[in-house]
Amino acid sequence: MTRRPLICVIDDDESVRESLPDLIREFGFDVHVFSSAEEFLASESAGHAECLLLDIAMPGMTGLELQQDLERRQSGIPIIFITALADDKVRSAALRQGVAACLFKPFSDTELRQALNRALKRD
Repeated sequence: MTRRPLICVIDDDESVRESLPDLIREFGFDVHVFSSAEEFLASESAGHAECLLLDIAMPGMTGLELQQDLERRQSGIPIIFITALADDKVRSAALRQGVAACLFKPFSDTELRQALNRALKRD
């Protein structure tokens, strides 16, 4: 049995946490969901995730703060930011910080699949 890469969705929006897992599984990945950055960091998934779908704006630790924390730990986990803040300055800043992609909600299935494939170098 082939191991499927683990994608972690970290978003405080319950509708995102409910809607994305089935789609991500259809793409051929395993998925775990978390409602906060702190919940993710406290989980075993933090050491096994191969890509994060990470909301930028969350209560508590933000997505940007989690990204910085993971960089300090030299985790190397590719990050795809997902955000409702449709601001090209936000996207540009995120991409300058080394994220694999920054998707504005709502995004298409195709955009998500392409971003995951790029992040995991499966093009």
